[in-house]
Amino acid sequence: MEALSGAADGGDRKVRFCIDRGGTFTDVYAEWWEEHTPWCVHPVQLKLLSVDPQHYVDAPAEGIRRVLEAHVLRRPLPKSQPIPSACVTAIRMGTTVATNNLLERKGERVCLLITRGFRDILQIANQARPHIFDLQVRKPGVLYEHVIECNERVALAEFVLPMHADMQKTQGSSAAQDDHEYAPPGQVVTGISGEDVVVLEKLDEDDLRAKLQHVYDTTGIRSVAIAFAHSYTYPEHECAAARIATEIGFTHVSTSAMLMPMVKLVSRGITSVVDAYLTPGIQAYIRGFFACFDSGIKKIPVYFMQSDGSLAPASEFYGFRAVLSGPAGGVVGFARTCYGRNRGQDQSEPLLSQQPVIGFDMGGTSTDVSRYDGEYDIIFENNNLAGVTVQAPQLDINTVAAGGGSRLLIENETFVVGPESVGAHPGPACYKKGGALAVTDANLVLGRLDADFFPRIFGPNEDEPLGVDASRVAFEKLYVDLEGTSLHTNLCGTAHPLEELALGFLNVANEAMCRPIRELSESRGHDPAKHVLAVFGGAGGQHACAIARILGMRAAFVHRYAGILSAYGMGLADVVSEQQEPIAIELSADAMPALCERYKVFESRARAYFREALGFDEQAENGSVDDVGGAQMRQQQHELHEGHRQRRIQMNHFLNLRYEGTDTAFMVRVHGIDDGDMDVANTNHAATTNKNRMQSRAEKMVEEFETRFRAQYRREFGFELTGRRILGDDARVQAVLKSPTAQSPKIAALGPDENPESAPVFKTRNVYWEVHPVGIASSDGNQHQRGMWMETRCYLWSMLKAGHVIAGPAVIVMDGATVVIEPRCEAIVDEEGNIDLLIAKAPSVRVDAGTAAKTEADAVQLSIFNNRFMSIAEQMGRALQRTSISTNIKERLDFSCAIFDPTGGLVANAPHVPVHLGAMSETIKWQLSYWNDPDREALQPGDVLCSNHPNAGGSHLPDITVITPVFEHQETAPDGSNGFNQIVFFVASRAHHADVGGSTPGSMPPFSTSLDEEGAAILSMKLVRGGVFQEDAVRDLLLAAHTRKVADNLSDLKAQIAANQKGIALIRELIRAYTLPIVHAYMRFVQDNAALAVRNMLGALVASRSATALSAVSSAEKHDETSPEAGEPTGHLVLQADDFMDDGTRIALKVTISREQEGYGAEFDFSGTGSQVRGNWNAPRAITMAAVIYSLRCLVDKDIPLNQGCMMPVRVHIPAGSVLDPAPGAAVVGGNVMTSQRVTDVILKAFGAVAASQGCMNNFTFGDASFGMYETIGGGCGAGPSWHGTSGVQTHMTNTRITDVEVLERRYPVLVREFSLRHNSGGRGTFNGGDGLCRKIEFLRPMVASICSERRGQYVPFGMAGGEPGQRGVNTWVHRQTGQEENIGGKASCHVIPGDVFCILTPGGGAWGRAEGF
Repeated sequence: MEALSGAADGGDRKVRFCIDRGGTFTDVYAEWWEEHTPWCVHPVQLKLLSVDPQHYVDAPAEGIRRVLEAHVLRRPLPKSQPIPSACVTAIRMGTTVATNNLLERKGERVCLLITRGFRDILQIANQARPHIFDLQVRKPGVLYEHVIECNERVALAEFVLPMHADMQKTQGSSAAQDDHEYAPPGQVVTGISGEDVVVLEKLDEDDLRAKLQHVYDTTGIRSVAIAFAHSYTYPEHECAAARIATEIGFTHVSTSAMLMPMVKLVSRGITSVVDAYLTPGIQAYIRGFFACFDSGIKKIPVYFMQSDGSLAPASEFYGFRAVLSGPAGGVVGFARTCYGRNRGQDQSEPLLSQQPVIGFDMGGTSTDVSRYDGEYDIIFENNNLAGVTVQAPQLDINTVAAGGGSRLLIENETFVVGPESVGAHPGPACYKKGGALAVTDANLVLGRLDADFFPRIFGPNEDEPLGVDASRVAFEKLYVDLEGTSLHTNLCGTAHPLEELALGFLNVANEAMCRPIRELSESRGHDPAKHVLAVFGGAGGQHACAIARILGMRAAFVHRYAGILSAYGMGLADVVSEQQEPIAIELSADAMPALCERYKVFESRARAYFREALGFDEQAENGSVDDVGGAQMRQQQHELHEGHRQRRIQMNHFLNLRYEGTDTAFMVRVHGIDDGDMDVANTNHAATTNKNRMQSRAEKMVEEFETRFRAQYRREFGFELTGRRILGDDARVQAVLKSPTAQSPKIAALGPDENPESAPVFKTRNVYWEVHPVGIASSDGNQHQRGMWMETRCYLWSMLKAGHVIAGPAVIVMDGATVVIEPRCEAIVDEEGNIDLLIAKAPSVRVDAGTAAKTEADAVQLSIFNNRFMSIAEQMGRALQRTSISTNIKERLDFSCAIFDPTGGLVANAPHVPVHLGAMSETIKWQLSYWNDPDREALQPGDVLCSNHPNAGGSHLPDITVITPVFEHQETAPDGSNGFNQIVFFVASRAHHADVGGSTPGSMPPFSTSLDEEGAAILSMKLVRGGVFQEDAVRDLLLAAHTRKVADNLSDLKAQIAANQKGIALIRELIRAYTLPIVHAYMRFVQDNAALAVRNMLGALVASRSATALSAVSSAEKHDETSPEAGEPTGHLVLQADDFMDDGTRIALKVTISREQEGYGAEFDFSGTGSQVRGNWNAPRAITMAAVIYSLRCLVDKDIPLNQGCMMPVRVHIPAGSVLDPAPGAAVVGGNVMTSQRVTDVILKAFGAVAASQGCMNNFTFGDASFGMYETIGGGCGAGPSWHGTSGVQTHMTNTRITDVEVLERRYPVLVREFSLRHNSGGRGTFNGGDGLCRKIEFLRPMVASICSERRGQYVPFGMAGGEPGQRGVNTWVHRQTGQEENIGGKASCHVIPGDVFCILTPGGGAWGRAEGF
């Protein structure tokens, strides 16, 4: 009755709601209209706190209540009564409920069911640690609470059948039927993907039922996640387990195969757990939301935004597809409102065409960037969602921790913005609650924000205005704290030091936010300058001009609803049904009939979904969905009744394609497949006359798939792979129920006599603007004054008309957003009230060498160049990963990329594999010396070098370094002669190749005694000569060393060349912006800054030890100011440590830290280290240098640039002929993977930083004449003075990934029988060491298996401060024929037969502090 009464009060008004429930605020966009005038739409926007329990229960429901009360019913709606729903036509919502529960770990309690042997595999994941320089390794905790290992196992038949001739294939395919029948053990069935599957062990239902019943009865857990090996193609066991769980009474069951049937057990399993963890909470929230309304809410379409930008009915909204629910609305919003618009009057302008768009959503704590070019960029696996991997269709959104609330700091005299946020409480300093400086404070101090437009909700009692004075006081304190630094001196020389501080932070923040945009565009072959920047979010408009200018963009777009665009985007999103299954086919005409048959099944399912879940039938005369009262939808309905019915469901067909032998797949969409093409499926039943026609259609489908796949591959990687088959992994149909096109109400337009530049000025105020290039010596000698106060016009958006043109500098205040228009930029208001920003080009910089020589390091530019250099190295790495074909590089990420100055000094090394850090600089310098020999031909433009020799700065032979010198033509040579080509910088990439020859597959022979046994050794070679790839010479060299898969080597070398070219292009772009002299100057400055950071760390260590020593002496009343132990009076500290390899070879270190002219320095003296060995754990000098630079970077514990400067304060002495500097020709393959870990343990032991980690990389290789597989296996981390060691991760000098179980078994003739934590193998102490791993591999055909490992003898991973050591590792070989288990020691190479098993137990980490009771 209440709803009927409300409807009467509201007359014939109807309203549609689009809501974005964010973490801090909930944005509401509503449209109401009179039923008799549906074309006259009245928009309403509202913003309220997402959590305000004192005033309401649910923010979205409260927003709906307020809109109904004020605009529709026009009468009070008591909060105690249900909200009437009669006037509501539809509700669309995006919510962060799932994201918040994931971040705060407040989801449902979950029990995980997983295949026996893999109880810990989701915790181990890819075994990589998130941040390689954190001694305290922090991995996100698992989401499940209890694990049941299920007795079941299936495997792919390709490699298993040859072992078991007695196995028989049953007819039919895997289908997960409801009759609970599935194949018995030993049977072979065809899986959903088309692959034959062997059931090795049937699911033990009785055992599972008993264990699940116990969990149900004793724990209170009611949600279950299920993930079985190879269930993507054989889901029967998962379905049976789900049935049992449901019968017992579990209220929610998530099966990995039903959620996302794609290869990779870990990703699919984590997705299943995420769904079980989040979906119950989401459904509870939806029930609570519905409870706020009367019973009529059940008849109203209520949709929720999914991570892929599509809508799902409330009943079909699942946790694993909800994590990006809020941000997805913003992507849809900018894509549907910005792409394809005309901007301005001149239709010939290139920026007015259908330019691709980059979305820039800047909020309080982070900034989201994404891209749209006519189609959404969809990814199917995201490893960065609150620390978990989610395998589901999702928009490709990159996030950077830089928003309005990002904290501002000065560290080592450089500007640092984020990643730490000041949060909503206490918030920035201007909130007047004692908060720290943030980006918002900088904008406020510079006059870009007007405190008068903020509500009075600040201060301790939340009743004061935003505090400009509080921000200035905080900046003044920071300025005072800088006294005595060069940064303070530089600021003192400016007219406005506080403003220069604030402006410097904004510049650094802008550069940080440009970084993910470059990654999203440049790393995939797109030029960011050819995009439009679509800006939204509360803080986006404040940075729009600056971000676009930095990226070279000419246009930016600010929607009229920029402050609530995510909510507005909900109204533009489509309702989508996704149907996907794995499919194992070769792209060929013969495969098309089965593919099309699959497509027809998918389409049928999708139509059934729309019919049953939405009540929509496209065949019905009045079929519609959602928004039936909306003006545009009503117009479409009118067209339907008039006989212009459109086909409402759009079917999009995809095939996930990849080249054979690679793992990079692209979900390729083919346009225009119709029912005629689907008839290809009936080819076998067609008349003979039709067969040719059907075959022709099949060939056309193949041609389109192949053309689109090759084009996408070429665009992303710059080349194609010839001579390889194209394989299909997954078939997918996306059924789309389109929403109406975006069309906002028009605003008032300028009259014919009104001047476009006559926009009414609301007020004028002073704003501090940047007017001078930063970091370059100017004519007046002051390079540090970059800005000035300028009188600036301020406008209210509500007072503007269509056609108004506003020249910068200016500020436009909108509802919920502020748009800052820089000098020389221009804003144009369009007919819908959106703002087009025309961006002025950045002023060109022309600097000669003389001016550059006078340029001093500028703290702001130092931070910016640090960002740019590191970003370039990282993009090189992404290019290498994506273009390579080998598992080692593409999946395990065993590579590093770096850029170098003209002398070979390291400028930036992306944090890939620590054992490569700094080592490549030795290689570059050796090559420079080698090629500068006048008896050799000189290096020329177009040359590319490669090397892997330990005497040329190499690590071990599988690590091949590709080096590209970059030349610039100089008009005059130093001797005054004619011009010449000068090397101006180097780029290089080092990658571990799967095989470079030698005595064993994988080129890691456990018992090699000379370099000749380890593979092809290359001192120096021109891989590319004058732009021509020397393929024949490289092939001959590798074949001479008996390399097993030369084609893969050649492909990976080409990938390294391509990665180097990516780095060259990006550095040249930097040079164009700043000139070569300035880039060279800042290459030097970033190295100096890294040196300063290391010197400060050494000084702090001396001071800390001095304070400790003085305190101890004082307590004993034995103070001696001249004793070395006192530290500070003498400025001298000596640290010593040693450890031993398994054979007893000593690694000895003495570190002497002393005060020097430029600050503190250190000498690392390895005298006392044992002589080189007749084995392969000799370590080339470059290995020790890498261990030193890695350890120093860890000890600094700050995000400093990783470059040659880290070694400037350090001298390293390594005895010639020792195990750390062996003679030429010595075997070294194990030095890279074993000795490097021991050297690192010794360095960190000397500094008293952390207990020993596993001390090994556990190098395991297997293969035969046709292939070689190599992997390193993680172990336990050492504990620290305040933390437990982490279990089952890569430690110190490596961080390579482990190949997923399903991928490994799909590609190689092996079965992974177990991959789990080796519980209780870490040392016990106040803080325990991390546990090692257990990895059991069964071989399915004869091959050679080798293990190269340490910590298997008497020297165990040591504890610190009385902590116990970790357990040593154990390697065993279980012989199938006898069942005997044989301990094969730390280093072994075995000829295995089918059924043999290797069991590798890796060491645990040492503990810190004496265990309780000892």
